[in-house]
Amino acid sequence: MHPWKQIDIASKGKVRFTPLGGLGEIGGNMAVLETENSAIIIDVGMSFPDETMHGVDILVPDFSYLHAIKNKIKAIVITHGHEDHIGAMPYLFKELKFPIYATPLALAMIENKFNEHGLKADTKYFNFITKRKQYDIGEFKVEFMHMTHSIIDACSLAIETPAGTLVHTADFKIDHTPIDGYTTDLQRFAHYGAKGVLCLFSDSTNSHNQGFTKSEAVVGKTFDTLFSLAKGRVIMSTFSSNVHRIYQAMERGVKAGRKICVIGRSMERNVETTRALGYVDIDDKHFIEVHEVPKYADHEILIVTTGSQGETMAALNRMATDEHRHIKLKPSDTVIISASAIPGNEASVSKLMNLLIKAGVTVRYKEFGDIHVSGHAAQEEQKLILRLVQPKFFLPVHGEYNHIAQHAKTAVSCGVDERNILLMSDGDQVEITPKYLKKVKTVKTGKTYIDNQNNMTIENDVVLDRQKLAEDGIITVVAQIAQSNQKIVGKPIIYTHGLVADKDDKKFAKEIEALLETMLLHMKPDALKDHRIIENEIRSTIRKHVVRTKKRYPLIIPTIFIV
Repeated sequence: MHPWKQIDIASKGKVRFTPLGGLGEIGGNMAVLETENSAIIIDVGMSFPDETMHGVDILVPDFSYLHAIKNKIKAIVITHGHEDHIGAMPYLFKELKFPIYATPLALAMIENKFNEHGLKADTKYFNFITKRKQYDIGEFKVEFMHMTHSIIDACSLAIETPAGTLVHTADFKIDHTPIDGYTTDLQRFAHYGAKGVLCLFSDSTNSHNQGFTKSEAVVGKTFDTLFSLAKGRVIMSTFSSNVHRIYQAMERGVKAGRKICVIGRSMERNVETTRALGYVDIDDKHFIEVHEVPKYADHEILIVTTGSQGETMAALNRMATDEHRHIKLKPSDTVIISASAIPGNEASVSKLMNLLIKAGVTVRYKEFGDIHVSGHAAQEEQKLILRLVQPKFFLPVHGEYNHIAQHAKTAVSCGVDERNILLMSDGDQVEITPKYLKKVKTVKTGKTYIDNQNNMTIENDVVLDRQKLAEDGIITVVAQIAQSNQKIVGKPIIYTHGLVADKDDKKFAKEIEALLETMLLHMKPDALKDHRIIENEIRSTIRKHVVRTKKRYPLIIPTIFIV
């Protein structure tokens, strides 16, 4: 029952595992595995901001710790091509560069990102891997094992280290009927399990879901029904990385005699990449350009597009708001949204639904149970991996704290000693040896804010200022002050934004003017010679008044001229 007992307890080997993203959150996955002399980075993902981060498009992990250990980092190991695992790669490569080991699809997707960011030359760091083959990277031997997920070419990792063998599932589900026929390589998990696995790291995203996650194949049957019901154009929206879902829709479109039009930059790029690599086998003659759509009857058109998350700039949202240059929605259209809302995106998806229904189209979303299936394992699949691997130690990864806590309970029910499980947060550094598992320190983590319009970083203080402006408003005061009599010359100009209603502007300005006159009379004549002293005094006086009367802390910008 406990093959890990074969591991040599006398071994002095030790490794450290440090998650820098992906714990305490969904997305932004990134971790470091290191010994005294070597380190590898596992995934470099991005995540999405919340509504308080004004003007921020994406978040990437803080790379400070990587700078601290850069001399011993031997490579980046990528498990699959989802944005939350590769989205931060160009931002890392602008600071640090290391060899990258990944499957052809993941590398093709990273190459697309590098091209956008002017990093074309960095493809020289690419190493295309073969599954079931071991790669010597520093003091680690890394094997990529085929895994099923909501993107093709996903992998789990078996990593032989000086302390023992570690298995990292990465994102996974166990699909016995995948669209491409490549099932999870359970034999390799069993192989390593039988040899003795020191520690298992496993995806916790769906750890609250009982039973099994349904196979991707069930979505195809739903598409059959939806395509037969559709009388006009079919517009299908899903995640641009879910190639199997896109392929299933395209197959149904071809069977129904429809021409396929792909709209949306990421969707076009991913379809082009997967076709070039041979993952999608659909003849060129079935595809048309967007400007050719009007040449065909409505029942001969399938549009595959982005925007299932209600993103403002995505193609589906622009169609729904009648802003798309080529596609105008018609009441005869059927819109299939084959995705579920990412946590935090519920409001955007709801808004999109309302816009589509207002446009008069038929929307197919959650009323068909199998219109979307998750790419993450439910409890029974998590149990299968735990039973195959039978690890001594268990570290649940990828998910918020409640997800990893639930996954830990599942592991205990599968025979893992609860003393051998640790619940981590980003930045927790855990030391693993054949004898023990313990947290040794916490390293600096956090998020860097990115503006996607120009691929530039937004500094923390800028985002804090935006939050302050959004929550508390701004007051600007421009005044001339006469040193001779300590009075304001003429009328001060006082503007407020986001603090008082327009109709109350004059009344508020009079209050501030009276405050300033009283303040100036009580100031020492010497202080009136220094702009900074006066401006600080004005800030302090106005702030006290606004806090007392409005319970707000606005940004106050005084501009003073001394005459």
